[in-house]
Amino acid sequence: MATAAEVETEEETEMMKMVKLGSYDGKVRLLIVSGDSESESAAEETMLLWGIQQPTLSKPNAFVAQSSLNLRIDACGHSLSILQSPSSLGTPGVTGSVMWDSGVVLGKFLEHAVDSGMLLLHGKKIVELGSGCGLVGCIAALLGAQVILTDLPDRLRLLKKNIQNNLRHGDLRGSAVVTELTWGDDPDQDLIQPLPDYVLGSDVIYSEGAVGDLLDTLLQLCGTQTTIFLAGELRNDSVLEYFLEAAMKDFVIGRVEQTQWHPDYCSPRAVVYILVKKLEK
Repeated sequence: MATAAEVETEEETEMMKMVKLGSYDGKVRLLIVSGDSESESAAEETMLLWGIQQPTLSKPNAFVAQSSLNLRIDACGHSLSILQSPSSLGTPGVTGSVMWDSGVVLGKFLEHAVDSGMLLLHGKKIVELGSGCGLVGCIAALLGAQVILTDLPDRLRLLKKNIQNNLRHGDLRGSAVVTELTWGDDPDQDLIQPLPDYVLGSDVIYSEGAVGDLLDTLLQLCGTQTTIFLAGELRNDSVLEYFLEAAMKDFVIGRVEQTQWHPDYCSPRAVVYILVKKLEK
């Protein structure tokens, strides 16, 4: 497993921007701090994404139907049925009770990475942040991981129901439990003892106000051997830029290019990042 320190010592040339990061064996595009300025690097990355992928020109919700009570998706040899709560769409700021493309992209990316030999999840401890409807956590458990799915108290009932409905298979290789976690609060001991091998999150970068608490929680959950996978919806360039600038102070960040995603689940409106905590100086 490559450490953050090893990545930081790579020569900052165009060729060396593609590196292995954390426990993922594929090469990712490294976000390099320009001099001492995280803000310049974050702005450059954001402009690059919006310039190349042009997310505002593509149709949202390519893989989900948020008006439906049920999302069906095949993963890991099983047909998953994910219950949603469409009424939450009318509540400002509520995103956790319906599926978003970034969750489908992340879940299918994990499946594809394991099938391709780029990632090993069997027997690994995973904490998922903002689990929402539970699709990503279900897929990780089917891939053999010991998953702790977390969300706010009012989201747990639907999350637990989806876990129960979709992980009753006799050939389940991993496990999944649900627990409450509010970003910024001290996490329960079962989340950090031992520290997880992986932390997952989809659509967790949704407002500047949530960034500070999200990063505080990531710092509490992660050691230098923890690999973080974050998938996001490209809705607001200023929010993403704000997150990247703040995160680059404590984490090495790489973007997984879409050529490494599941070939049937790519979207110009989504992005996948890998983060590894920097060594303390």
